[in-house]
Amino acid sequence: MSQQQKDQVITISTRTIIKILVVLFALWIAWITRQIILIIFVSLIFAALIDPFADWFQRKKIPRGLAVIAIYIVIITLLVVTLLVLVPPIVGETTELIRNFGTIWQRGVDKLGVVGDLARQYNLMPSEGFAGTIQPAASKTVEGIFSTIGGFFTGLASILLVAALTFYMVVEEDAIKKMLRHVAPDEYQPFLSRLFSRIREKLGLWLRGQLVLSITVGLLYYIGLTILGVDYAAVLGLLAGVMELVPYIGPLIVGVIAIFLTFTQSGTLLQPLLVLGLLAVIQWCENNLLVPKIMQKAVGLNPIISIVALLVGARLAGIVGAILAIPVATALSVFVYEMTNKDSKEV
Repeated sequence: MSQQQKDQVITISTRTIIKILVVLFALWIAWITRQIILIIFVSLIFAALIDPFADWFQRKKIPRGLAVIAIYIVIITLLVVTLLVLVPPIVGETTELIRNFGTIWQRGVDKLGVVGDLARQYNLMPSEGFAGTIQPAASKTVEGIFSTIGGFFTGLASILLVAALTFYMVVEEDAIKKMLRHVAPDEYQPFLSRLFSRIREKLGLWLRGQLVLSITVGLLYYIGLTILGVDYAAVLGLLAGVMELVPYIGPLIVGVIAIFLTFTQSGTLLQPLLVLGLLAVIQWCENNLLVPKIMQKAVGLNPIISIVALLVGARLAGIVGAILAIPVATALSVFVYEMTNKDSKEV
């Protein structure tokens, strides 16, 4: 057998080497221009959100450009009203929560009985200066979150750039297709055009569904906790809405925080049990009513893929990366599907 064995020779053509170098160069360029790519991607998401409304206006014989301007005015008005109505109570509750966090924590450990005794035995009980320690840390954390989010949209230039790109993408329906004609070979243009259309469609479905889901869950939390007399209901409602962007993990974290805060303020176990029941009802409604109706057309990602995407996004770009992780993963899943689907490869 040894005489019949032949040496295996791996031949790499010049064309293959060139392709590899081109891919590496493209990745290097993408990394250098990642901030610009991020702005373009955010603009694409907003365009996917606005596009169906612009289509509706266009069917009513209203010029597309005028329709987008009207949509911008509505969005800005809603943002201003939201800031004026929601920000003051939320800021007030957040400030109070940070100021009283040490006391709340100590009260919670005290109420745990045996756990509290063990905490004292091993010197794990918060000292009198614990509040003074946790308050600056919590304040820095909150400031860090807002500065990270604001870091992407610092200055009027970035905001105007996103708004302008979004406007152009919505008004010029074939803007990306026109660009592809200049940068992609003719034989790849049908595939790339179809790929972009599907990505834009899925991103729009995901974002519109996610917005409705976050607002609905946030309001349910706020109304339910307010009826049950739970402190910091506005903060918990806002947190519940935001954490809907983090699948599986987000609702669990908010639930634990809500039950703990209720436990520390209640004289009996009745109120925490009622809150637990409320959260169970909200979760059931979300899983069986809201998600199937609101998100049924959106791209479903495997839970493991979603969590990994969130971790990678947070590691690469902090809060902004975590927020954009799911839409990026959605776009990549569409790309992989199109590449592996036989019909999609036919151009």
